[in-house]
Amino acid sequence: MEFTKMEGLGNDYVYVNCMVETVKDPAALAQKISDRHRGVGSDGLILIGSSDKADFRMDIYNADGSRAEMCGNGIRCVGKYLCDRGISKGTEMDIETLAGIRHLKCHIKDGSTESVTVDMGIPVVAGWSLDSWIDDPGRNIEKKYIYPVSDPGAYIEYIEVSMGNPHAVVYVDDVAGCRVDVLGPMIENSGMFESGVNVEFVQVLDNTHIRMRVWERGSGETCACGTGACAAVAAGIAGNRTNWAAKVELNGGDLDVQYDLERKRIYMTGPARVVFDGRTDIF
Repeated sequence: MEFTKMEGLGNDYVYVNCMVETVKDPAALAQKISDRHRGVGSDGLILIGSSDKADFRMDIYNADGSRAEMCGNGIRCVGKYLCDRGISKGTEMDIETLAGIRHLKCHIKDGSTESVTVDMGIPVVAGWSLDSWIDDPGRNIEKKYIYPVSDPGAYIEYIEVSMGNPHAVVYVDDVAGCRVDVLGPMIENSGMFESGVNVEFVQVLDNTHIRMRVWERGSGETCACGTGACAAVAAGIAGNRTNWAAKVELNGGDLDVQYDLERKRIYMTGPARVVFDGRTDIF
């Protein structure tokens, strides 16, 4: 089987063109190929295929074999793959995902895609679309709480956000010193989320700049999360912490996130890079 390893801000996946290759058991393959000692090594597996609803389709499997609805860093790499290899007819395309159809625009430099802008859809913050928070700026966001069993007197406060996949945004004073390795799985496995959750730990530097670390369900702490960056900015807009446009600084680099007031949709722009092409007999 031929594959391509790609990364967006260090969020790395193995990509397989299923218009050419056949993957019979993607969940099992994701676990094997993601192993960083006995496999290729990645945060998961992304399959690129044809679609009867859009130009192309992508299916995402986390490193543990679980299914994900959407991946912001992953879809930028899909755009680069399709554009740079001449599979797409142009620099813009629609990609079908489990979270809905996402529109991509590839930005070309020196003959190849350097970055990609993705229409990430309509954020839902605490059960309400983001535009409803903008129309009613005085409304208070309903925060939710998790009470660790190990410390009954403590609690973790979070804001629930949907980007087509689930997120819990947690504000912290010092994201660098945050115990993401402890708090991330604690929140993910708290029983509050039926399908698991991605957890964003966010430090607001100013109203146009936030610092974020992320615990992704099925993968653990990763270098970056595109949907998580959008969720963090959406929560910030709803709670009057950030402006319509903000830079999100992640362990793997920066993403630019902007909410379009007219279209009522959130857009993310960031890099995509090929690591290498390969062939494997891991099935």
